[in-house]
Amino acid sequence: MELSLDVIALLALVAVVAGFIDAIAGGGGLIVLPALLAAGVPPVAALATNKIQGSFGTASATWSFWRAGRIDFALLRWPIAATLIGACLGAMTVTLIDTTWLLVALPLLLTAVALYFLFGPKASDEESHRRLSVLAYAPIAGLIGFYDGFFGPGNGSFFALSLVTLLGMGLTRATAHTKALNFTSNFVSVIVLAIGGHVLWGLGAAMAVGQIIGGHLGSHAAMRFGPRLIRPLLVVISLAIVLKLLSEPANPLRAAITGWLTP
Repeated sequence: MELSLDVIALLALVAVVAGFIDAIAGGGGLIVLPALLAAGVPPVAALATNKIQGSFGTASATWSFWRAGRIDFALLRWPIAATLIGACLGAMTVTLIDTTWLLVALPLLLTAVALYFLFGPKASDEESHRRLSVLAYAPIAGLIGFYDGFFGPGNGSFFALSLVTLLGMGLTRATAHTKALNFTSNFVSVIVLAIGGHVLWGLGAAMAVGQIIGGHLGSHAAMRFGPRLIRPLLVVISLAIVLKLLSEPANPLRAAITGWLTP
């Protein structure tokens, strides 16, 4: 499809904002997907284009964190391998089964994540006791990767929460390692969707430039302000995804809640 230059420029600007948010707390798709749909991009192409531009943002954030010495790739070798396999399986599975149940489970899970960061032990940059070995954590990373390839919203929150609670990472360090795992799952999803011919490459390239800029700025903001910025954004983004999912008329959880509240 063809889009005017001013629409492409506006979408690239949207990608800058999304990349900034993604680098800190994830959830940039909440901004990008509605913008793509509003510009007239078909839903499947919007999902595919969002993935490719998002992968550049996570790549930029990963690079910035790594250059600053915040990512230990040797530590992540097994979680990254598991995430890659999980995302590949998730992207292939999404075409085979009904995803309606996710619309019920996901708002509940993300609400739990938000409540943990809001009311649970105060997340800081101090390392805590590691509850699992890195090898034992790998299947958890694989499951989150599967979810990202399968559906996606909120996966950054799940990675961050699991790294803090299971591997005992400080919040800024967990955020840095989350970007590396996010990039892995995004990259695999892009390959699967590209094979299906759903990516709008020209638009994706323009938005990728915006994502790189936003990811670079967001990663530096996260390193500068640490938990003071990351913690509230994780809460806000998690709850924003919940509200977005519940705003969909077809969401069965919304229908159930409406039924309970209706006399």
